[in-house]
Amino acid sequence: MHGVTILDLSTVGPATRCARVLSDYGARVIKVGVPPSKMALQTQPAFWSYSANRGMEQTRIDLKAPDGKAAFLALVAKADVVIESYRPGVMKKLGLAFEDLQKTNPQVILCATSGFGQSGPAARQAGHDLNYLASGGYLHTSNRRGDGGPPIPGATVADSAAGGMHAAMAIMAALLRRAQTGEGEFLDVAVADGVLWLTSLYVDQHLATGENPGPGHDVLTGRYACYDTYACADGKWISVGAIEGQFFRNLLALLDLEKWAEDQYRDEAQNEMRADFARVFATRDRDDWCAELPASDTCTAPVYEINELVEDPQFQEREAFVQAEHPTEGSFRQLAPVLAGMDRPDGPIRVPDWSLTNTDALLTEIGFAESKIKDLRERGIIG
Repeated sequence: MHGVTILDLSTVGPATRCARVLSDYGARVIKVGVPPSKMALQTQPAFWSYSANRGMEQTRIDLKAPDGKAAFLALVAKADVVIESYRPGVMKKLGLAFEDLQKTNPQVILCATSGFGQSGPAARQAGHDLNYLASGGYLHTSNRRGDGGPPIPGATVADSAAGGMHAAMAIMAALLRRAQTGEGEFLDVAVADGVLWLTSLYVDQHLATGENPGPGHDVLTGRYACYDTYACADGKWISVGAIEGQFFRNLLALLDLEKWAEDQYRDEAQNEMRADFARVFATRDRDDWCAELPASDTCTAPVYEINELVEDPQFQEREAFVQAEHPTEGSFRQLAPVLAGMDRPDGPIRVPDWSLTNTDALLTEIGFAESKIKDLRERGIIG
């Protein structure tokens, strides 16, 4: 995506994850935040969040001030994409709706990310990752926790996949369409819609058959002992995903539980089979099991804690982590650009200090005089 310029008005959540993906694919991303006088009104993530915004530039502009809006539109004139994550209606109130941006740049793509989209009765509802997973059926179809309630996922699945990757794919497709038509586009990215896509196996099952899938209703949601997690002797856990018969038989042989070979999907056998699995796995430490089982075609893997996975030989071999250098926080490791097609850095990545901006350089680049920039700064319109 080298040569593509993106203005990102977000600071956290799906839109910020989208910008992270596009930047790692080579796009030039310019973060547009509020001026210093209004920073208390905007969430400021920790310095290491979102890969420390590596490779990005930053400006701060008061979009409510007429001269600030004019400065932003001057940036829009040279941009390919604008990403925003305000509630529906806010961009219009600012005079920065899609039709307003098109007057400045007819080819601009505006990606509006929101929880429930720009239309519908829930459009203006506030929400977070858990709410979108709940609305889209993801929580209901996940196995239950001890008190019978839906689980709280350990990762922001909605923000990352249903929102961030959803928006990134939509933007990439819009850029391809623009290359053919020469026209800009408005993208209404609803995180909840993305969750529907993640839950599509079960949504389509219901729509086609009338069945109402729930936790434990099939192999992928914990109905069978061959697809579950088990505690080991050291209190750590191992995951088992031996769905296919050959993998299941390999596992049974190594656990000395061949008596279940003909009962993999017999409902009446599941409780006793699961108890046998739990009993056997509890006899050895997790890493002892994982030194033997995964390499024997059993579809097993350790349930890693975060401090374990960053030292895993597989991820090390795949160069999944890189060194970063921050101007004030020093050196630390972070997740590399791991998705296929992203450029991996040869050495440490220098990440920006977000107490500083590139505003002067950015406005100079689009033709603002030094005196104009100084005036805007003195009036608190830029930072």
